[in-house]
Amino acid sequence: MNNAPTTNAATASAPRPVLTVRDLAVSFDNRGGPRLRAVDSVSMTMYPGQTLAVVGESGCGKSVTALTTMRLIPSPPSRTDRGSIVLAGNGSTPDRDLLQLDERTLRSIRGREIAMIFQEPMTSLNPVFTVGEQINEAIRLHQSATSAQAREIALAAMDEVGITNPRQRLDQYPHQFSGGMRQRGMIAMALACKPRVLLADEPTTALDVTIQAQILDLLSALRASHRLSVMLITHDMGVVAQAADVVCVMYAGRVVEYAAVQDIFRTPRHPYTRALLACIPRPGSGSSRLATIREVMDDPAAMRIDAPQIPATAWWPWHEAPAGVRRTAELGADYALVEVQPRHWVGVWRTEGVQPGRAPDHAGGAAGEALAGDAAVTMAN
Repeated sequence: MNNAPTTNAATASAPRPVLTVRDLAVSFDNRGGPRLRAVDSVSMTMYPGQTLAVVGESGCGKSVTALTTMRLIPSPPSRTDRGSIVLAGNGSTPDRDLLQLDERTLRSIRGREIAMIFQEPMTSLNPVFTVGEQINEAIRLHQSATSAQAREIALAAMDEVGITNPRQRLDQYPHQFSGGMRQRGMIAMALACKPRVLLADEPTTALDVTIQAQILDLLSALRASHRLSVMLITHDMGVVAQAADVVCVMYAGRVVEYAAVQDIFRTPRHPYTRALLACIPRPGSGSSRLATIREVMDDPAAMRIDAPQIPATAWWPWHEAPAGVRRTAELGADYALVEVQPRHWVGVWRTEGVQPGRAPDHAGGAAGEALAGDAAVTMAN
């Protein structure tokens, strides 16, 4: 008798996440005081060809999450208190928890399997080296390429990201590039070694709106052509509407909502998400002032999460916890990320009747122009 486990066709063909963050907690030294919790109980999942937008105001933990994924924050002062960040195997390698790897192994992964575009294009490139030298360094570090071969790979990467006359540009210095061209150079450097995951930390910061649109269109095209998994970090809901497939909303180091982009714009469930959308200026609205997040969050009725079998209250750090919430020193003890409807998670206060369930794992594919356009129209209305 054959005792081998059976699988149906749907299970066998189901996509696997390329990067899985589970219950991540990161804190920083505080000169003898209690440690500062920058990230607490964060979970998210990235699939091939998917753009996961991590959105929230400055200081909510977006960049710390990305930098911890690359293990680029010095320790001390930082410390990973809990969690895992698993990079899926690629056929020749097994699944690996990035938080458990030694520095030598991490250096072989950075750039080759996971690349990052840093936040400020005007200062991300080294001013004393040519742009070509900086791209070539990444190529020669991770590929068995001669100087001539590395140069040709760099030229191809610059051409792919739309840098005109790449042979001349390769030998120019960053100060000879405009802001948009510098960002294209950073993208060329990130993609030269064909990584599977791209972490884009506010890639349109300090660029005018026309160049922002070009950079977002470029990232979307490269994602499709390379089947990249993209973590797009931003605080701009317009960028989210245009570029994202799945959205992770963060506040005060925690995930407060996680869902497909169309669900975030059509049916936001956490009051903070609704507040982010409410304080976007809308042409023709005639309002004399914009709504503030505090105005929304201070409404007790807005904090209720009405979902089948989950009569919970939205988690919010500045409100008094409802009765039954666990109060201990344990990280994340007062908070739970629960699935309030299929593939839609919300951060709520953790009581005896509300416990964490399935971690956020949304395999939604590319949103495409139709969904992004629909979300943008919903935002504008």
